[in-house]
Amino acid sequence: MPANKDFKRLVRTRMRKTGESYTAARMQLLNRRQSAIRDRPAAPPAAVLKTDYARLAGMSDDAVKAKTGCTWERWVAALDYHGADAWSHRAIADFVHEKYKVPDWWTQMVTVGYERIKGLRERGQRRGGGYEATKSKVFAVPLGRLYRAFADKRTRSRWLPGVNLAVRAATANKSMRITWTDGTSVELWFMTKGSAKAQVQIQHRKLADKAGAARMKQYWTERLAVLEGQMLAPSARRTA
Repeated sequence: MPANKDFKRLVRTRMRKTGESYTAARMQLLNRRQSAIRDRPAAPPAAVLKTDYARLAGMSDDAVKAKTGCTWERWVAALDYHGADAWSHRAIADFVHEKYKVPDWWTQMVTVGYERIKGLRERGQRRGGGYEATKSKVFAVPLGRLYRAFADKRTRSRWLPGVNLAVRAATANKSMRITWTDGTSVELWFMTKGSAKAQVQIQHRKLADKAGAARMKQYWTERLAVLEGQMLAPSARRTA
């Protein structure tokens, strides 16, 4: 092998310089090689992969920073500093809202995202072990009109037919708390996205299992698509 021939050549060169026997010269070179290996600086450890907070939280860094001023990494650092991973969901949400002046809707997003990052809940799972379905959608209509689509019983029946729900509490153009037909709970948050756009965020809570949460998420996806179609229909535009 070429490497072996090169080593033998080094041995013979040393023999000529030192007068050592082949065995002695070979041993000295081997010892020098082992010493060099031992003294070689250790290779730096492989870089630790940065935790993909956005993937765990279920929302991009750009989105959360645009609305709260902080990336997920900064939120985790701030909340960890205060030991928030040992707090209840309500305590974390209250802290985020009061200390950092985050709006109600984004308070929930930050709190839920942080809990997912810290392994306190799975996607679709509540802190207490129950499950929830979440869905948000932006509509090309003003905030007041979107809110009325949920608040007005007659309007609501056109895109939620046969649903006999009960509104427990409501703040116009901001939020609603609903008891669903099966006794589960639905919370709605509304926010403007400009003069002619608005968004609704739905959290359907107290669902029994992950499969139930998946079904309700699909249900809300379909119903919101129906609502969008109705709101954008030419006849609806004329009467808006």
